[in-house]
Amino acid sequence: MKAYVFSGQGAQFPGMAKALYANTQAARDLFEQANEILGFRITDIMFEGTAEALQQTKVTQPAIFLHSVVLAKTADDFAPDMVAGHSLGEFSALVANRVLSFKDGLRLVAQRADAMQKACEINPSTMAAIIGLADEVVEEICDAIDDVVVAANYNCPGQLVISGSKSGIALACEKATEAGARRALPLPVGGAFHSPLMEPARVQLEAAIDATTFHQGICPIYQNVTAQAVTDNEAIKSNLKIQLTAPVKWSQSVQQMIADGATQFIECGPGKVLQGLVKKIDRNMEVVGV
Repeated sequence: MKAYVFSGQGAQFPGMAKALYANTQAARDLFEQANEILGFRITDIMFEGTAEALQQTKVTQPAIFLHSVVLAKTADDFAPDMVAGHSLGEFSALVANRVLSFKDGLRLVAQRADAMQKACEINPSTMAAIIGLADEVVEEICDAIDDVVVAANYNCPGQLVISGSKSGIALACEKATEAGARRALPLPVGGAFHSPLMEPARVQLEAAIDATTFHQGICPIYQNVTAQAVTDNEAIKSNLKIQLTAPVKWSQSVQQMIADGATQFIECGPGKVLQGLVKKIDRNMEVVGV
């Protein structure tokens, strides 16, 4: 069974999707439609912009979404048995499996980026990757800190990203190193994604989700919040609404997809981050890019 997985934030790079735009008229049409919907030429930044320009949240998220969705929509043999996306990638997955239209998915991603940017300005905060400790040990470290610090991204065994206040994250990194972590690496992000500090963004995005039409998908989506197969639109909406303040259960999602019959993982998006994570979760899995 084929599992298509969609990249999250951080996969962007200067020149991304330039060849994709050049190769097919169908891709060009989608990119130009996106420029119109967003009200600025995001393709100029993707194809010719600097790494710094691409790092702006209002650019990064739509850019990765676009690259991922256009790959899926122009692939010759796109036939998923199941889909999943890492954080932002969940929106790409929902467009690819036809729960959301291209236009609605892009609008939601643009609103999500705006909401997250505003939340970052309200609560200066950050994230860090803890490498080489069991999840339970990292969770205990977070729980023992009085400040806001939570487990945010369960990426693969031995790699857990934490999220919270700047002082809380600094202390958690110190304690993780003392506990034997191979690395405790602060990440170059604008805020504490997938933590309670994203509550203002959750509220803003919830209203946008409620105003969006959801359709019957062509296959189950394994959502970040539950790591379970979901086909019911009300459940999909409900999970999507709390995604920004809840952890990304990526490791658990991949394990569940394998348990449900996935034999091949196909990454849609810029880069190979998810292919690497799937291999670390189960080295016997076949992983490829579109």
